[in-house]
Amino acid sequence: MLLAVDIGNTNIVLGLFVEERLEQDWRVRTEVNMTVDEFGILIRNLFSTCPYPVDAVQHVIISCVVPPMLNAVEHFCRKYLDVNPLIVGPGIRTGMPILYDNPREVGADRIVNAIAAYDAFRQSTIVVDFGTATTFDYVSERGEYMGGVISPGIMISCEALFQKASKLPRVEIFGRPTSILAKNTIASMNAGIVFGYAGLVEGIINRMKRELKSNPKTVATGGLATLIAAECPAIEQVDDYLTLKGLKLIFERNQKPATQRHEP
Repeated sequence: MLLAVDIGNTNIVLGLFVEERLEQDWRVRTEVNMTVDEFGILIRNLFSTCPYPVDAVQHVIISCVVPPMLNAVEHFCRKYLDVNPLIVGPGIRTGMPILYDNPREVGADRIVNAIAAYDAFRQSTIVVDFGTATTFDYVSERGEYMGGVISPGIMISCEALFQKASKLPRVEIFGRPTSILAKNTIASMNAGIVFGYAGLVEGIINRMKRELKSNPKTVATGGLATLIAAECPAIEQVDDYLTLKGLKLIFERNQKPATQRHEP
């Protein structure tokens, strides 16, 4: 069994693969100061909800954009699972050229998403990931990572609005607004956040397409992808498990030579 772990600034997403199938997935809040043992308790509690024992995990792959957490999660793997995890970063085989000025600057999650999207569609693709930041990444028709855009995430925008506008309350996004012409403050903020962010996403995707002079496939992932995609015709597909699928692909590409058939 393979445990795939994506450590983001807001959430940690975990997926348990049994052979080729994603059998279980979890999303928990990122706690930067979590200790090795606290993470161990968390994982054992999560596994208590599925039919597979945590001790049956044979392999772990980790992608992380929160450096302070990586050491604790690595130690957890060795202490509780007796596994040396594979860390997504410089030196591992991805099967994808990274055509960035400094490839080491690209977040591991962006590369993982790009690999999964290209493997799924085998054509030029724009990947939109709704995380703490919202990222837009372009993969060429030859499977090359070409770069993209980083914009403030939806929840960051919400929090900034609350902190900088004295009379506005902190709001939670509670679904699609019923109208753009809202009749109270909370509904007005919700409409501005959802419809405004959909406009931002649509605008960036269309600007990328104009600059590329092509019409790549567009796929979205991340916590609020489904909500925004419903208001954004430029997004053709939503895949909530894109990152976990990408981690599995990278794991396979770093095993014995017989499994490296994905390398270009």
